[in-house]
Amino acid sequence: TGIGAMKFSLIFEGQMNDASPSNEQKVLRDCVAQAVFAEEMGFDAIWAVEHHALTWYAHMSAPEIFLSFVAAKTSRIRLGHGCVLMPFGFNHPVRVAERVAMLDVLSNGRLDVGAGRGATQQEMGMFGVQAQDTYPQVEETLRILSQIWREERFEWSSDLMTIPNRPIHPHPVQTPHPPMFMACTKRDTVTLAAELGIGALVMGFGGPSEVAELRGIYDEAIATRSGDRFVSDHANNHLSALCPSVVLDDADEALRIGTRGQRFFAESIHHWYGTGLPPALDVDAGDDVAAMAADAEHVVARLSEMNIPASPSATTIYEVPQHAYGDRHQAIRYARELIAAGADEIMVICQLGTVSHEVSMETIRQWGEYVIPVIRAEQENLVSARN
Repeated sequence: TGIGAMKFSLIFEGQMNDASPSNEQKVLRDCVAQAVFAEEMGFDAIWAVEHHALTWYAHMSAPEIFLSFVAAKTSRIRLGHGCVLMPFGFNHPVRVAERVAMLDVLSNGRLDVGAGRGATQQEMGMFGVQAQDTYPQVEETLRILSQIWREERFEWSSDLMTIPNRPIHPHPVQTPHPPMFMACTKRDTVTLAAELGIGALVMGFGGPSEVAELRGIYDEAIATRSGDRFVSDHANNHLSALCPSVVLDDADEALRIGTRGQRFFAESIHHWYGTGLPPALDVDAGDDVAAMAADAEHVVARLSEMNIPASPSATTIYEVPQHAYGDRHQAIRYARELIAAGADEIMVICQLGTVSHEVSMETIRQWGEYVIPVIRAEQENLVSARN
């Protein structure tokens, strides 16, 4: 995206420490309010995940409905499917295309679409998806999405999927298709995104050093790719980096709340992606830093796309956080570090299971009033200096 075009977004998991129906309803409505407020505060985009049956960790099971609801209440902010689970058992490629195009039309061309695998046994087992099929089917759906609206009628025949000749309605506003991305939390998927010619959503908690490493891998793969595996003739070289954040005037309180939220996130992942116990649900569960350090010894981290044995990089989610937890000055410093690491987009996550709606709203306000304007001004000054 280049200097001066830094993007700021918010990502929603629908995460909660109280999974009762009444609180579930409140949290999902709170997420809508946060997304609408993000537009008011100058954010460029929101993203909504898709997960199924992952109690506590992510109750965002129908992001297309959530994003439609937000689209109706906003006018400018981009709407990110981050991500659609693209193995066929979760979502047939034509249904993905129809929903993507409908939302793109009704939002007047504001949609971004990311691909995910949904690789927990909890999710795959419910939909009859086989792990070995996930990568080929995700790639196949991306290829279909890039081609499906180019003619009045569409047909497809491959070893994986046959679609008879049919009209596909509606056609999206963004032609030939909305921008495409892939959820990436390990080196292999970053390389794959580059080879397929799509954007990378780097979903880890590893911080600027990990972002810099993944950016290097992404750029190297972009530089050396032949283009033979491109899913579309419109390549997207955009890297979005996760930014866990709680920003309050009281920096110590923000660090405490953020660390507790990160512990909840980590324990939820360990439970659903590995072998861990359910997360501690109380908001004040003792020494979160010590608890996370102890858990890091034996965690198997499988965040989003991860399916790898525990390693130093896989346990970063459990480390004592160095993220944008603090006051606005800490957030500005951390944003600068992510930009220096090569992020094209800073994807803020404050909607963690133990973090209140009020704290999330204050975090969004602080980013909008202080952090984003400072970073934008710095970017513009860089451009001016270069010209």
